[in-house]
Amino acid sequence: MNDQNRQTNQPRRAFLRLGAAAGLAVPATLYAQHNHNAAPASATAQNAGAGSAGGNRPRGMQMANHGHSSSRAATPAYTGSSQLADASVLPTGRPLPPLQKLANTSKERGKFVATLRAQPEQRDWVPGHSTTVWCYNHSIPGPLVDVTEGDTVEIQFENHLAQESTVHWHGVATPPDQDGNPPDIVLPGASRQYRYTLPSDSASTNWYHPHPHEMTSEQVSHGLAGPFIVRPANDPLAHLPEQHLFITDLRLADDGNIPPNTRRDWMFGREGQFTLINGEYRPHIHVDGTQRWRIWNACNARYLRLTLGGQPFTLVGTDGGLLQQPVHGLTELLLTPAQRAEIIVHPPEGGGSTELRNAAYDRGAGGRNRQSDQPLASLTFARQPELRPVPDTLRTITALGEPQAFHTIFMTELMDMDVMRNNSGNTPYARPQGLYLMLNGQIYDMNRTDITARQGQVEQWQVTNLSGMGMDHPFHVHGEPFQVVEREFQGQRTPEPLLAWRDTINVRAGETVRFRMVQKHIGLRMFHCHILEHEDLGMMGNLMVLAPS
Repeated sequence: MNDQNRQTNQPRRAFLRLGAAAGLAVPATLYAQHNHNAAPASATAQNAGAGSAGGNRPRGMQMANHGHSSSRAATPAYTGSSQLADASVLPTGRPLPPLQKLANTSKERGKFVATLRAQPEQRDWVPGHSTTVWCYNHSIPGPLVDVTEGDTVEIQFENHLAQESTVHWHGVATPPDQDGNPPDIVLPGASRQYRYTLPSDSASTNWYHPHPHEMTSEQVSHGLAGPFIVRPANDPLAHLPEQHLFITDLRLADDGNIPPNTRRDWMFGREGQFTLINGEYRPHIHVDGTQRWRIWNACNARYLRLTLGGQPFTLVGTDGGLLQQPVHGLTELLLTPAQRAEIIVHPPEGGGSTELRNAAYDRGAGGRNRQSDQPLASLTFARQPELRPVPDTLRTITALGEPQAFHTIFMTELMDMDVMRNNSGNTPYARPQGLYLMLNGQIYDMNRTDITARQGQVEQWQVTNLSGMGMDHPFHVHGEPFQVVEREFQGQRTPEPLLAWRDTINVRAGETVRFRMVQKHIGLRMFHCHILEHEDLGMMGNLMVLAPS
């Protein structure tokens, strides 16, 4: 919208409300549970960091394409069905399939060489209809990259999509120019090589996905995401059999189409009616003894509050790898979009059965983001399981020292009701105009540096969620992991109980999270909300890391 064409004396209404959430302590979990039913306190656009509600537009809005000259072809209007496919179209109860592995073509020790192709393919999920998916190397999810600290990785990426794309190595210790950032696009029909050497102490459970600006949501929701494991040179849990659970969701229409995002999706995040594990709907998992589970939340927006029907398990790892010591006796685990975890599952004596469930969770927005309880997989335990010990010490993690630099982030949303009313007649699948999702009152501009940092300094980030709609936002920083120091909510500061490496953290409405990190590479990094629809709409910023002064 052009400001010059507006009546400047006409008042603008911006509905921004600061959600007042209440923390609920749960002894059996180290992850905060939320209560979004408290009455929200009002907040103006100005005190939310979004600019004045009286007429100023969010900074950065003068660039309609967020500073990016895109080669994206115009997306044809969606003409498929708006009715969702019935749950019965996908079979259930089949054995959990193992993840396909990306083949290493190198015969040289310590070197991983492979080709990754993004391309459209067809699936026959709905009887009588064909579904067009986008996948890596014919696989949904994409094939597993399985490497070790110290390896040199060379992956040739070929883009056979009709859109530009990138490959972002989420959580992997890569230099900025190899991390698939939005400016480093690969055009349709083109290719590029990603090359990096994995440093020591970088073992972790990671993943990869596209990161082209304004197109990430669409590409991931069509199937483009895959797992990436970096193993330690000496793994204290190498004696345990592994199960890999790469969790995604799928929205499928009754005519086989994958519908585009609705306005609600853009506002609150896209959730599909099918939640898949390794591409399978409600599979069966047999646990014949003590197992190490690596779990990925690769959904666009769905939160995972995982339970095993009350069966306790042990947490041994987060985004950035193993903990110092295992945490026993947990009964649930909250994973935001993009988070990962490693747990140990011990079968109960005498065997039995249960379900892996995604328990009900309220993401806020006055109950409009309340996710219902749903089964994810059925489990059976062997009657005479082979139980294996878990070491008391897994690794050493040193707490980062006092910070030398400070960064402050405010997460806000702004609805320009003038614009939204004027565009109310558009297709329900059009991107909403007048909805701004912002960091520090600005939407993303590829040509703007939002934060400057110095290589090697300890930084303290303070991230506050001033959500106008009272909803959770998962916050992610590219490149380096961080250590959460404390959370502040409703006037109370709570030290983080667990010293761990993370790269994505949930921030409740009205909450401030403080964490510390060190930038190890010079160059451009991103930080953003990892609800992919919010990222695409501009809730992202640029971090420029400079050489030490």
